[in-house]
Amino acid sequence: MASYKLSLPCTRAEAEALEGDVAAFLDVDPSPVLVTRERAEDSSEWIVEAYFEEEPDAHAADAIRALIPSAADADAEIEQLGDEDWVTASQSGLDPFTVGRFYVRLSGEAPPDDPSLIDLRIDASRAFGTGHHPTTFGCLSALDDLRSSGARFSRVADIGTGTGLLAFAAAHLWPRARIVASDIDPVAVELAAEFAELNGIATGRAAGDMTLLTAPGADHPLIRRRAPYDLVIANILAGPLIALAPDLAAIQAEGGTLVLAGLMSDQAERVAAAYRRQGYRLAERRERENWPTLVLKKRRRHGFRRKARGAREAPTGTGEW
Repeated sequence: MASYKLSLPCTRAEAEALEGDVAAFLDVDPSPVLVTRERAEDSSEWIVEAYFEEEPDAHAADAIRALIPSAADADAEIEQLGDEDWVTASQSGLDPFTVGRFYVRLSGEAPPDDPSLIDLRIDASRAFGTGHHPTTFGCLSALDDLRSSGARFSRVADIGTGTGLLAFAAAHLWPRARIVASDIDPVAVELAAEFAELNGIATGRAAGDMTLLTAPGADHPLIRRRAPYDLVIANILAGPLIALAPDLAAIQAEGGTLVLAGLMSDQAERVAAAYRRQGYRLAERRERENWPTLVLKKRRRHGFRRKARGAREAPTGTGEW
């Protein structure tokens, strides 16, 4: 079956902003796979390539164009591809990379030569993130440094898990930890379960299993029951991170560590301020290509308090942000 590639010009900043799971949130079914790259003839120019299983119509073209302000008046180039071209092209530019002790690769790539590296595999044939975005890199780096500094965690929550990559990383670093990973999108949770199996990580609710849940933020009874968490990870977007500050603080143990990403440089102070109001202090900020990763510590006077017995449990939400 033939597939199609839609191409539009973009700026470097726009390309960097599109390297995450943006395609999953488009009103296009099935979601395309987005790949950004420099034009070979001029590295100052960038291009977005959207790969579709079916020929994109005007609505699909407009949806992609809406993500690229500089291409508002540009004509989209649409090219029909063969099946082999689709697989090769959609994975172009997604080379394996190493961050700390992690080696992240697509499932079709060879494993690392260094046996001491932790091998993390993701299937890029699906429309969700492959771990190549700077925010994922920053979170992996932060987790690796926490482990190197001697940090020990027994309860971990990955909120907005996407492919599950960060939860998998935490499972390797702290194999005795009880880990729960949630996402608002049930398709993402389904994919995370597949990728967990690919990486040899057991999922379920038994002891030693990673628990995967569909939930908006931390709004799920099981997440609340397993609190408090000494490590919470949230790699989403600045707006939801700010909105989630009270909820994440509510499930975090006193003295616990919070790793936040998905925000851009000019949003970092607003996000940090939202968490300072919840009793956190900024322990570290690292940045990669204008995408900061914030590591925060919850002050002990703002410790976790479980609801009193008989308190009514808040209903689980199902809406979007």
